[in-house]
Amino acid sequence: AGRVRAEDWDSLSDWGQVVRLLSLGSDASPVALWAGALDCYSLLSGHLVRRYSNRIHPDYHPAGAVLTGTLGPLYTEAFVSDVLGTRLMGAEVALDVQHVLSGQSAQPGRYTLSLSAVHEGARLGDTARLATLAHVDASAVVVVRRGRDSGFEAQVFAGWGGFPGAGGAWGAVAGLGADAVSPTLDLQARLEGRVQRGGFRQGYFGPDYELARFQVAGASGEALAEAVFPNGASAFGEVIVSWDAVHLGELLQRHLRLSLSAEAFTWGRVDADVRMAVQLFHRSVEVALRGMAVGLRQPGTRYLASGEARWRFLGGRVYALGQGGTLLTPTPEGTLRPGAFIAVGMGVDHVR
Repeated sequence: AGRVRAEDWDSLSDWGQVVRLLSLGSDASPVALWAGALDCYSLLSGHLVRRYSNRIHPDYHPAGAVLTGTLGPLYTEAFVSDVLGTRLMGAEVALDVQHVLSGQSAQPGRYTLSLSAVHEGARLGDTARLATLAHVDASAVVVVRRGRDSGFEAQVFAGWGGFPGAGGAWGAVAGLGADAVSPTLDLQARLEGRVQRGGFRQGYFGPDYELARFQVAGASGEALAEAVFPNGASAFGEVIVSWDAVHLGELLQRHLRLSLSAEAFTWGRVDADVRMAVQLFHRSVEVALRGMAVGLRQPGTRYLASGEARWRFLGGRVYALGQGGTLLTPTPEGTLRPGAFIAVGMGVDHVR
């Protein structure tokens, strides 16, 4: 056996793991670029891509990229899941209706119409489904409260999507959301009612997509391309909280980040995903935990759990790292083999 695990470096895409995070620009920039591991990534409205992770497959370590841009009343976000391979690619374009009708507003994005599309490109193994999904959405901010350093918004939204050209494969969604922000707190919450028909579902590219393409959760043992998703309806909820005892800053300055979601279907299935990260001892120690359960209350429920600890020193730029958890590895037969991992290492952060 060699000293380097061959499966970690046996494809061009695996060289993407060299990039943990590259960020150019910011949310306030007309154009911004972000590249690295896509962990819990959602494409704007999140009705096609929600909480997606491109490195959940233990033998596949790509670097994804997200590009955002603003031009007049249009805001666009585009992404690729693998910059070195033709895999998932998609974009969402949001139109500021108020900007079009009455000029630029002091509250941009209060009324929006958006169109999103995601394409599954090249095959990874023989289990990929070459498919294109599309979704249209409308949203309106119905409550706005502004303070000197705080704010609150409540919005309602509705949308419809499906597989273009595939009759009978569609879904509809309606819901409400709330955002609250202060110097120490950033809270986002949403609640949705969903309908699914013909194999389409909202959040099709979700937390376990890179595993489901080989074998979906449940007793069928089929790959996503062959599995039949039942017709039905569901309720989906998500809460994302960031808090800091001093002042919220970039990712390196928040004492707590909690992100959790759950979806319950009328035919008995429940999916859940939770992530939590805390900073301790004057931010010199960071601990992160993650848990995912897909197909609860059904035979063949899929569970994954992992944790990570970092100790920062030399001014916080250098850190020692320890990781561990469970994993599922695709086999040549198309099944998923359970396992576990432990890893240690060191790293450097450089921001300017």
